[in-house]
Parts: sequence; structure tokens; C-alpha cells
Amino acid sequence: MAQRAVAAACGQIGVWYSWGGGHGSGPGPTFGHYDGHDPDSRQDGQRRGFDCSGLVRYAYYRATGGDILNGVADAQFHTGRAVARFSPGQGTGPLLPGDLMFWGRGHIHHVAIYLGAGQMVEAYESGTHVRTAPVRLGGDYAGAVRIGGGGGTPPPAAGRHWVETFAAATGYAGPNTAEPRGVLNKGRNYVYCKVRGARVGNDRQYNHWWLRTDLDHAFPGKSGRGAYVSAYYLARWGNDEAKDVNGAVIPNC
Repeated sequence: MAQRAVAAACGQIGVWYSWGGGHGSGPGPTFGHYDGHDPDSRQDGQRRGFDCSGLVRYAYYRATGGDILNGVADAQFHTGRAVARFSPGQGTGPLLPGDLMFWGRGHIHHVAIYLGAGQMVEAYESGTHVRTAPVRLGGDYAGAVRIGGGGGTPPPAAGRHWVETFAAATGYAGPNTAEPRGVLNKGRNYVYCKVRGARVGNDRQYNHWWLRTDLDHAFPGKSGRGAYVSAYYLARWGNDEAKDVNGAVIPNC
């Protein structure tokens, strides 16, 4: 689970930091708003992205299929999902990739995801983008939290099916190539169902099935909800097959 969270967070590197971003009705990048004091934040209403806790919320949603860390950094620090906690004095020695690192005295104001080897991924501040950075153990570093969960593939939410894609894929309004809406990241994703549509591929590798899903990145002015991605991008399965990670056939829409 932690590895999937790391992959999901790193898949957002380069996306805007946006104060309040990632705290919409569902996990994912959203437009933020002015934080009231930082001049760089005045543009956050036009920047679609994440603040620090919005990124963590999204990463663990993609890892588990559940919105288990829906809250600001202080709420995430005090989550009941914690299975281990590490004090500031312990440094990075006991940490594993996927552990959450926090900053703040009294009230937690920042969170990042530990990557290993002294590195972390974070949405840092207005005017910057989601990035990797060396861990910061000084100042008001408050310690780290490990989020609970076992290995294997988590059960998806009702009506969703986990799939694995071998490359980033463009999503469209329908099962064709007429209206691009955005991009679905490479890796573990959920889909709802499949429909027959335009063939994608070449003479040796092709697929006519299209998968209805929610995209990771929507193009300006477009919605990423309920878009269609070609099953050509599914890993492991053959031509004109559309199966989930367990080999079960994805149902028709």
C-alpha cells in the first residue's frame, strides 16, 4: 500500500502547489484559493493542483481505493489509521517509504511523504510545483506517522475494478479519439466498465475495448470524470482483452 502511495504522489511531480487544492468532494487536484497573506498565493485560484495534505489525501486514496486521509495536515497527523509513530529525535532511521513526515509546533502545518534515502515528495508552497526534496529534520519537524494496511491489492470501492497500465494514456469523452479530456497516469488505476470502440494499436498489439474511468490530469476547461481510456494500455493481457489485475473480465457499461 505504501509503495502505491509513493508512486501516486510521485506521479504528480510538476503539478502546481495550490493552497486548498486537493480538498474537493473527491480526492484529486482542484483549484485553490488565496491563503490571505502570501503574495504568491494570490494566483492559487487559477492553479489546479494540491496543497500538502491534498497530495497526501490523493496518494493514499490511489493506494487504497478509499478516502482514508481526508483532512488537513493536523488531522492527518492525528489519524486513527496510524500503526506507528516516530519522534523527531529518531530522524529517518526507522522510516520506510510511504511514511508521512510532519512539521509544526502545537498545530501541524505541513506534511510530506518519505521516499527513502533521505528524500521526500511534497507540495511545498504557493508558486512552486509538487517536487522531491531532501528531508528537513530541523526547525519544527514534529515526527512521522506510518499508515496502516496490509500487502496485496486493496479492494476497490463498489463498482470499480483495479487495473494496471504500462504507460500514461490519454482519456477521451467517448470510446474514440475525437475529444481528448486529459491523462491517466501509468500504474495502478481503477475503472468502472468497458465499451467497444475505435481500434487502438498496431498490427501486433491492438485493442477495441475502452475503459470508463476518472483521469489524473484534466486538460484546461475539460472534466476528467467518466472519461474513456483505451484498454490497449493494460499491462499483461492480450489483444482485445480487458481484465483487471486479478484476471477477471471487466464488465460492460
